[in-house]
Amino acid sequence: MGLLQTLHRTAPRIAVRSLAKSGVFLASCLISLFAMAPASAHPHVFAEARLELVIGPDRTVQALHHVWRFDEVFSSTVLLEFDKNKDLKLENSELETVAKTIHDSLADYNYFQLVKQNGKDVPMQAPAKLMASFKDGQLIVFFETHPKTPLRLVAGRTDFGIYDPTFYTAIDFLKDEDMQVKNLPSDCTRRVIRPDPDTAIAQNRSSLTDSFFADPTNLSQIFATKLELECKD
Repeated sequence: MGLLQTLHRTAPRIAVRSLAKSGVFLASCLISLFAMAPASAHPHVFAEARLELVIGPDRTVQALHHVWRFDEVFSSTVLLEFDKNKDLKLENSELETVAKTIHDSLADYNYFQLVKQNGKDVPMQAPAKLMASFKDGQLIVFFETHPKTPLRLVAGRTDFGIYDPTFYTAIDFLKDEDMQVKNLPSDCTRRVIRPDPDTAIAQNRSSLTDSFFADPTNLSQIFATKLELECKD
């Protein structure tokens, strides 16, 4: 049984911020800290996220900077699992182990990134490493990613979705300002898309079959918060 499943079965029912108010149920099977966990009907792990998209002077996407702050329940479980000397804190070496475990576990999920340009998938490089810290009882993870080949902002739409395709972990951008763009070209506009659950279900009603709900990826894509850049050039 993976760490996340153990947490779900045994941890006290500590209240964490509900995603209902943002209408976002993105989620998935994060980290086999994270051994592989089967998909579930709703998130079990929650993270408040920030994304900074960096655009170069040649209009290419240079980097995606990610910050994830995990909920107290999950964070406390990580502390108990990786605090090898039992001093109730995570030293640098222990944090490095946490970061490496997450890095290795998320490789098959493209680090919860889905980037598209005019409807076409954009392959992303795996981050060289992740960094982790533990502050005020919460695990914080930082990392940077890049497109595998130069991604230039061209006429049309480029979308950046950050969510867990297995619907087990909720990556929650609480405010639109949590999805930033640095050096946005003057002919481009930025918009944060937050699908309304009722509208999303209505728009996809014809495909809401048993097989649709059996694949959590479908749900994550419908409800995911996305950063949309629309350019004229």
